[in-house]
Amino acid sequence: MRMGPVPFSVLLVALPLTLVAQRQASLGVGAGVVRYSGGSSFSAFSVAPAGEWVTPSMYLGVNGAVSLLEAGVWAGQGRVDVWAALARPAANTRLAVNATIAASTRSDGLGAASGVAILEAVHGIAGTKGDGGAAVGVGPVTGVIESFRGAGALRLRGRGWWRFRNSPAQVSLTLEGTRLLGAWYTDAVGGVVLDERRVVGSLWVSGRVSPAYTSSAAASVSLQYFVTPAIALEASGGNYLRDPFQGLPSAGFFTAGVRFFRARRASATTDSASNPRRPVLAPLVAMHRGGDTVVVRFRMPAARAVAIAGNWNAWTPEALHGLGEDVWEAALRLAPGTYYFNLVIDGQEWVVPGGVATIPDGMGGLIAVLNVL
Repeated sequence: MRMGPVPFSVLLVALPLTLVAQRQASLGVGAGVVRYSGGSSFSAFSVAPAGEWVTPSMYLGVNGAVSLLEAGVWAGQGRVDVWAALARPAANTRLAVNATIAASTRSDGLGAASGVAILEAVHGIAGTKGDGGAAVGVGPVTGVIESFRGAGALRLRGRGWWRFRNSPAQVSLTLEGTRLLGAWYTDAVGGVVLDERRVVGSLWVSGRVSPAYTSSAAASVSLQYFVTPAIALEASGGNYLRDPFQGLPSAGFFTAGVRFFRARRASATTDSASNPRRPVLAPLVAMHRGGDTVVVRFRMPAARAVAIAGNWNAWTPEALHGLGEDVWEAALRLAPGTYYFNLVIDGQEWVVPGGVATIPDGMGGLIAVLNVL
């Protein structure tokens, strides 16, 4: 469940649409096709836990699945994804490191694992028509299959993403060239992610071209429907490209199940005073309150606690003062200049307030702009 064929390099460009919580944990229960070294089988029962931790400069995701196969055999999968920026979120271009470790096993078969680490330069793009970015990187990839000698390779990666202003959809393209055992193969993955209030969907098309290895193609679609803010029905289907590092074959797949979330789903933009579909693209201007103290106010309906984190305080959340009627106020000691920030709602959700200008954070997400005059 949710362990489909999309590589982490593609997940990275979907982050601003699908990950707004600072911390999130979920548990999925369902059925579907499970892949393992050398084959794939249908599982009538799978349990798939997942967890995520997000800040403006880092993403950590952990997910796995334990699936019951025929004759009491079980299969297991696990994956850890890390993305960390090496410069402040306000920087338009910055270095970042991302790494993935994945493993698969079957109780009566072989175990396998793979890992990749990429150092990349990420450039954010913002304009009147939308926002996006591009990145290029390079790093090693390796894999090992039980009872076989491990293999290592060099991987080159280029990726780009774009979201039109006021659109719930984001498009992306990733190109990866891998030199394995003295020969190159190139993977291209393009797709679109749609994030609405109750529906999250994606469509991916991928292809592999190589003069030495077999060329192939794959496609997949996934859909997640939130019946409540904490419970979602999910389904996916399509086919996988072969993974030579874990010995995972090319195969068709489908999964279906229900997922329970620890934290309720929230919109990426929160502010009742303005429509998030039609933001006013102007920086927030702070009001002076004597000396070098400035004040900013936000309307956050139903919030129990609101904090502000910005580049002036090393992105450490500082509590706002509630004024009643869903209005929250921050008094800041800031010199004149331009600053960047996010709001943290109830200690969990990192959001940008509606109606405020934003810039890319270098990871594909957004941070709000604050002007002190």
